[in-house]
Amino acid sequence: MARILIADDDSDVRESLRLLLELHGHSVDEARNGQEALVRLDVTAPPSVILLDLMMPVMDGWQFRRAQLQNPALAAVPVVVISAVPSHLQRANELAAHRVFAKPFDYDDLLTEVDTICERTKNKR
Repeated sequence: MARILIADDDSDVRESLRLLLELHGHSVDEARNGQEALVRLDVTAPPSVILLDLMMPVMDGWQFRRAQLQNPALAAVPVVVISAVPSHLQRANELAAHRVFAKPFDYDDLLTEVDTICERTKNKR
């Protein structure tokens, strides 16, 4: 079982992703913004993957990712970006994200990507 962190300010998106991922055997932590995500990462072992929205209050996905990459204990955790803003999707390569999904996204495609990343992460440990 892999642990996944969802950082998204939309409670409906978090809930639907959590349910999908838990149905497929994953453990899920949730954060409403980048600052909450950093706090969760500070008190738990790094997850297998982070699902990251870019537009969030308090600390957005861009700020979160910069902070994550500056922390040696967290920098290697793969990030999958999910965003509804087309211009953000074009700039997402600046974040060194593993993959980018546009909202609304295909849940099966996202789940396949998450499972692939989690399998790779498990094999590296």
